[in-house]
Amino acid sequence: MLRVKDLDVFYGDIQAIWGASLRVEAGEIVSIVGSNGAGKSTLLNTISGFLRPRRGEIEFLGRKIQGLPPYKIVELGISQVPEGRRLFPYMTVLENLEMGAYTKVAREGRRESLERVFSIFPILKDRQKQLAGSLSGGEQQMLAIARGLMSRPKLLMLDEPSLGLAPKLVRKTFEVIGKIKEEGVSILLVEQNVYHSISMADRSYVLENGRIVLEGSKEDLLHNEHVKRAYLGL
Repeated sequence: MLRVKDLDVFYGDIQAIWGASLRVEAGEIVSIVGSNGAGKSTLLNTISGFLRPRRGEIEFLGRKIQGLPPYKIVELGISQVPEGRRLFPYMTVLENLEMGAYTKVAREGRRESLERVFSIFPILKDRQKQLAGSLSGGEQQMLAIARGLMSRPKLLMLDEPSLGLAPKLVRKTFEVIGKIKEEGVSILLVEQNVYHSISMADRSYVLENGRIVLEGSKEDLLHNEHVKRAYLGL
């Protein structure tokens, strides 16, 4: 579904990503783990079109997409839920959801999409007339994910969905991600919660200082000595 090959990304003269390659197959959850500043968000923002790579290729469903503007990439079927939620706080829950359905295909299926996200997030149906900024942190994260689903993506990219949430809400968030996969949406997950992220993924990549240094299944990585020492505190 998604193939990233030999990606170099710069901020001005400062290189942030070196030769990154990864793939996401249809129906997979693939996670990218690493410490703060490793380049995880940069990688997602490059796939989304917010940043342009200096070198390398990004291919989605057989089409090269590097250099396309973000709205074109959304139309092709990639949706990103950004770090920090980035909701419209003075708009209602329903209005935020409707903002996620701005492409032609998404607008045509907006009613069906609303029913779908309300079935995944029943609390949002109860809160649909409430201002987004008045929701709790967990509810805001649910709304951000639901807004991403409103564009009817084939690939959903989640950037730090558990950031700032209480442990109980972290578990709930990962349960929701599992439900989304069951509905046929592929997921590329960036997450600092390394154990949860690797445990639920089909495959994971470890990103360190802008370079992918490891790739493997949860069995491979959870028993890898470097991962255990550097990320799991074992």
